[in-house]
Amino acid sequence: MIAKILIPIILAIVLPDLYMDQHHGRRLFRHTWWRRLLWWLPGLLMLAYTLVLASIRNFVPDDLTGINIDMFLVGLIIVPKAIYALCSALGLAWCRLRHTRRNWGNLVALVLIALTWFMLLYGSTIGVSKLVVKRTDIYFDDLPPQFEGYRIVQFSDAHVGSFTGGNARLLARDIDSINAQHPDLIAFTGDLQNIRPIEIRPVQHLLARLKARDGVVSVLGNHDYSEYVYEAPATEAAYRHETIARQRQMGWRLLLNQHTVIRRGHDSLVVAGEQNLERPDSANFQKTMTGVATGAFVVLLQHNPKAWDKYIKPSRRVQLTLSGHVHGGQVALFGLRPTLLSYRQDYGLYEEDGMVLNVSGGIGGLIPFRFGVPPEINVIILHQSLK
Repeated sequence: MIAKILIPIILAIVLPDLYMDQHHGRRLFRHTWWRRLLWWLPGLLMLAYTLVLASIRNFVPDDLTGINIDMFLVGLIIVPKAIYALCSALGLAWCRLRHTRRNWGNLVALVLIALTWFMLLYGSTIGVSKLVVKRTDIYFDDLPPQFEGYRIVQFSDAHVGSFTGGNARLLARDIDSINAQHPDLIAFTGDLQNIRPIEIRPVQHLLARLKARDGVVSVLGNHDYSEYVYEAPATEAAYRHETIARQRQMGWRLLLNQHTVIRRGHDSLVVAGEQNLERPDSANFQKTMTGVATGAFVVLLQHNPKAWDKYIKPSRRVQLTLSGHVHGGQVALFGLRPTLLSYRQDYGLYEEDGMVLNVSGGIGGLIPFRFGVPPEINVIILHQSLK
């Protein structure tokens, strides 16, 4: 992961120190070499630490402690320095343009740095430990009568490898909260692990406690294919098979371009699960829907919400699509999320032409951090439209 953003991180480390050294060095250091060295030392250590992490072959190291420390230090030291350098430089340009001496950019930088530190501390502690239960009533013209009030609890993006140490209690709480909703169906929409299925083993007994009248259905997310482990293809395939096997051992019904039918009296509801959109060798909407009767009420699980615009919605065969993957960006400020730059539907409920998509923010993440987008489980209650 670090390797993919190595150049921006290096620039963010080096350029602010260069700016401050050039503009404030003479006054602060007065040609004292050891003071200048002390100023540069944190940045140099961060640079060395980042290069070590970037040299790791896999997407992230097996032990996420190192990457979490690095991300925290980036937020604590590197980002504030970059904010100061940018604001100060803009303020300095304004001073020269307006022929004034007071650099208001420095004051703006202090405010933004304080906000950054608040977000960092809150998001790493309180934000990541909260859980929101979002209840949504959705009305459909063609919902079979016997499924009036049907309760689906969706959870997504568990990333159980991040629930280690003291955070294991948070996963247990989330499982208890899901069961407490008395669901008719539990739907998991992908990314059970971070990298390897070995992460599932310590918490498998917790996940097996999930209970619903019609059981637990699931699909694979991009992390569940072990595609971030740069091993031989046979090893990656073995990891993937273990992930599939462990879900089934837990009593979950993993749908791999498959569907299942739930019956209530003479009425029925189809639950379909398509493999992840980002796996073009695996995702197959036509195969998933083969055998589904025209006019059937369909709930489709697809990890990536981009599939909704691409082919699910145009097919007009799926009334409700459940997705995850995006985590709502894990950061939102004044309603703005970084994922809005890449996803038309990145978080929450969307409805077009009687078809509905719910993109869950998920309960976990590779990096345990949340600000403005708390971990969530979604309670979706189906209703017939009032006529």
